[in-house]
Amino acid sequence: MTTANQRSAHAALDAGRPFVARLDIARDPEDIAADLIEGWAAAETALRSLVGGSALTGQALVRELRQRELLTLEDGHALLEFLAARDRVARTTYRPTAGDVAAAREGFQRLEGRVAALAEAEYRQHVAPARAPTGSTAATGTPPVADGRITDPALAAARRPGGRGPGLAVFLTVLVALGLAAAAYWYFTRDTAGALERGVAAYSAGRREEAKGEFEKAVRDGPTRALPHVYLARIAREEGDGATALRELQTAIRLEPSNAVAQREMGSHLLAAGNPELARTFYVRAIRLDPSDKAAQGFLGCALVRLGRVAEARAFFARAGQGTWSACAAAPPPAALPPAGAAPAPR
Repeated sequence: MTTANQRSAHAALDAGRPFVARLDIARDPEDIAADLIEGWAAAETALRSLVGGSALTGQALVRELRQRELLTLEDGHALLEFLAARDRVARTTYRPTAGDVAAAREGFQRLEGRVAALAEAEYRQHVAPARAPTGSTAATGTPPVADGRITDPALAAARRPGGRGPGLAVFLTVLVALGLAAAAYWYFTRDTAGALERGVAAYSAGRREEAKGEFEKAVRDGPTRALPHVYLARIAREEGDGATALRELQTAIRLEPSNAVAQREMGSHLLAAGNPELARTFYVRAIRLDPSDKAAQGFLGCALVRLGRVAEARAFFARAGQGTWSACAAAPPPAALPPAGAAPAPR
């Protein structure tokens, strides 16, 4: 496992940790379900990172890591229990239990511990020996001594009159690195924004394939941004590829948990998939993040209609005004309801 793989796995776990930390059986069942789903999405991203990227998911992904001996048997069992809990809470009529919460916590903690153990093993194998040449302080545990004097060459050089050590060289190196980092940030931010804007323009004009290519470029150039994934999810949903849409939305929320558009799109995906209870949770999150989001308010009304909570739905329809969600106001059969709102503008 490479250092880059380790960093990616750690980043995925960092993004998922808040969702798992919030799990508490005393909370609203829909909030528990939403957080458990997001927690598994982060764990699955970390698992893919450990193998340098993979198209596998779920049990097949866990089995692949077991075969590569990147997971112990106990790790694999814990993660499969976590996955089973995720699958259960995704069902519309299921209410999460204390066992589901415990399985999610155990699986996530197991994965955290395994990633840390793999990183330590990598360090011991490659980094530590390279930093401890024979006779040095690191190799023997004590500095070389002769006649009561420390004779380590590095220490001796540092103590020689006029010996400044590597200070100036390090300072100049840091300055150059900072300059390069600033230039790279400016370039990639600018380029990502351009790709995203071109993708939105192509999507709005109905050029779906062109839009997809631009959004994929925006993802490559700006891997921490949520909006390219939101649009790729929208395109996948329109093409009938629900699995890809869900994966892209999970990635978007993992990257930017406070992105209101990503939360709203997850709600729209779940509403279209026939899960209005969980959709309602994501629409509420979107409104908390952006109280001015009319689409989230309108489609929250749609979710409430499907749940039979028509009086509450009318209040949100009134706040949202007219829009593509207005067809829900008359409480038609679920099949007649629109699946999602208009494409969000970049922000």
